[in-house]
Amino acid sequence: MFRELTRKNKEISAQECINLLKNEKRGVLSVQGDNGYPYGTPMNHFYDEENGRIYFHCGKTGHRLDSLKRDNKVSFCVYNNGVSKNGSWVLEVKSVVVFGKIQIVEDAEMIETVCRKLSYKFTSDSSYIENEIKNYAHKTLVLELIPEHICGKSVTEA
Repeated sequence: MFRELTRKNKEISAQECINLLKNEKRGVLSVQGDNGYPYGTPMNHFYDEENGRIYFHCGKTGHRLDSLKRDNKVSFCVYNNGVSKNGSWVLEVKSVVVFGKIQIVEDAEMIETVCRKLSYKFTSDSSYIENEIKNYAHKTLVLELIPEHICGKSVTEA
């Protein structure tokens, strides 16, 4: 059902894909937007190694949510900043694309857990995080991406 990479020699391992999903702070979530146009937006995310799912937080209204109500199939792309080798200006960039379906997390405890884990990607200030969760978790929508296909590649920009 999903296409294979055309240039197999650029493919990265499943573990490298997971490492990108765990360590990078944001990616682009694309949904089937209005009038058949794709709609992609930058999103912070948390990859849960225990269940292999990706979580996002967002507001409870808007273009993205309207689109997801019509069609919950999405793609999510994450890429790193690239690494130069031997002092060269040329960068090696790794990226991963996840195809899957989104569902809304309803469980209040799970929402708090996801928000907490996501926040720790950005700060270790636990008092700040707990205050934010106390004041805003009940207003936060959490989305869960259930992957159906994950692929990644490494390209050299030159």
